[in-house]
Amino acid sequence: MKQRKFTASLLMAVAFLVVIPSFASVDATLPAKATTSTWAEPFKANPEIKALTPEMIQMGLEQFLTLTPSKYKELTGKKLGLKKSMELKAAQKFLKKKMGKASDVPKGLYIVLAIFGLAWIGMGVMDDWTGNDWWVNLLLTFLCWLPGLIHALVKMKKYYN
Repeated sequence: MKQRKFTASLLMAVAFLVVIPSFASVDATLPAKATTSTWAEPFKANPEIKALTPEMIQMGLEQFLTLTPSKYKELTGKKLGLKKSMELKAAQKFLKKKMGKASDVPKGLYIVLAIFGLAWIGMGVMDDWTGNDWWVNLLLTFLCWLPGLIHALVKMKKYYN
């Protein structure tokens, strides 16, 4: 009986160590809702960002990350060529990688959570509790621990590049 209480309290402590710091983490280099060119300033020297048009740089970060060539044509009336479309996708990929979700939960803690059957918490925190990965992992963990562990380790490459 005492061992179960200890295990439950250990699991709760690990959960609080994961959830509470995620609310306090702030990435100062990339503002979440940039409305001017401030999001591009730290990356001006990078070739992926240099190739962008001034209209793209003036967009907010959220708008830029969801920009497609067809949306660009609707906004500006200009068609992006193949080369500019490739540069746009490369810049979006670069920014998403720089924003990095790995800062929310360290890789070692993610693996420990997966071993204890709590990887769904790590997935939820890193996806901001959107998406289906954490639900699937929760169900697999409740069915049996091993499928949840395998799913967590397979999905780990999504969060840690």
